Amino acid sequence: MELTEAMRTVGTCRYFTDQPVPDDVLHRAFEVARFGPQGGNRQPVRWVVVRDAARKQALADLYLPMWKAYLGAIGDGTVNVGALPKTVRDADHFAENLARVPAIVVVCAEIDGLHPTDLELDRLSVVGGASIYPTVQNLCLALRDQGVGSAVTTLLCHHEEKVRELLEVPDGVLTAAHVAIGYPAKGFPSRLTRSAVEDTVSAETYGRPLFAASAV
Repeated sequence: MELTEAMRTVGTCRYFTDQPVPDDVLHRAFEVARFGPQGGNRQPVRWVVVRDAARKQALADLYLPMWKAYLGAIGDGTVNVGALPKTVRDADHFAENLARVPAIVVVCAEIDGLHPTDLELDRLSVVGGASIYPTVQNLCLALRDQGVGSAVTTLLCHHEEKVRELLEVPDGVLTAAHVAIGYPAKGFPSRLTRSAVEDTVSAETYGRPLFAASAV
C-alpha cells in the first residue's frame, strides 16, 4: 500500500470481525513499528499482546466504566469533542465489545528510557510521549498496510496499577496506550475528517497563517 493512502485511511476501527490476527502479520507490524523515532535511540517501547479471553475481559471491565463516565460528560456538555454523533455511538459500541476484539496490544515503556524535558514547566508534561507514540502510529500504519484495523485508547492508563498487576508488568515500566486490533468488519474509511492545513499551520508566529485559505 502507498504510504500516503495508509496515512489518510488508517482511521480508528471500532467494528472487528472474529478472525484472529496471525503471528506473522503481527511480527511484520512490530518489525516496522520499532523504527519510530525516539530520543537518544533508547527504544523504551515494549508491547504486551493480549489474546486470552479472561485477560481481555478484565481489561474491558476496567475500560467500560471509564468510557461510560466520559460518554456521560459528553452528553451533559462537560467534555467537548469534535466527533459526530455517529462516531460517539460507534465508540460506545467499541467499548461495549472490547473483550471481543481479536487482540489488545498494551503499549508499555521503560521509564528510564524516557527523557521528558518539560517536567518543570507549569503545565501538563507531554514530552516523554515523543519517544512512545510515533512508534505506536507506526504500528497502526503497518497493520493498515496488511489490512488490519486498529483503535488506540489511553483511557485504561487511569488504571495503570491494575493493568500492571494483571499483565505482570515490572516496576519501572509504565503503560502508555492500549491498541485494539483485528480485521475490520466495515472496511476502512475512504476519507477522514481533519482540520484544514490552512487552519493549523502558522508562519513565524503562532496564528499567522502560512497558507492562504482555499476558495470554496
